[in-house]
Amino acid sequence: MANYTKLNMASGPRKAVLRNQVTALLWNGRIETTDAKAREVRRIAEKMITKAMKQYKNTVTVTKSVKDEKGNIVEKEFVNDAPEKLAVRRQMLAYLYNVKPEKLEKESKYKYNQRTGDVKYPVVEKVFREIAPKYAARAESLGQGGGYTRIIKMGPRRGDAAEMVILELV
Repeated sequence: MANYTKLNMASGPRKAVLRNQVTALLWNGRIETTDAKAREVRRIAEKMITKAMKQYKNTVTVTKSVKDEKGNIVEKEFVNDAPEKLAVRRQMLAYLYNVKPEKLEKESKYKYNQRTGDVKYPVVEKVFREIAPKYAARAESLGQGGGYTRIIKMGPRRGDAAEMVILELV
């Protein structure tokens, strides 16, 4: 018995659809899809959130000698990801697609990096900075892991009567 649902697709398109929907769920917080796809996306997304929750605080302070404006050598501290957190971040980068933030109306194309703070992969940053701390506090108060998503049934789709649901982060 397999550990996943084939969704009546070849492996390449199935993996692409699941990656796209997991990325959309983590970026937007809510997607509308069929029941079978939602259950697969839920499994993947909850595993990613759990990994991020365990590692989001895991940082290392590094002291490095740098030159200041006057040319003097000064000891400066930097905060880096610990090796375990970096490994989890790279696993997420390997799976999730990169999402570009929407450009504001009055914003020129040259201010893109200024507004985002030069974040190259905003979905992974959102998972580590917003989603993981929120669910870590929730898990501590409830005393359990998992249960980060909710499936709300909407009824059958008009064309093929597939059961449609809304999958959202709780």
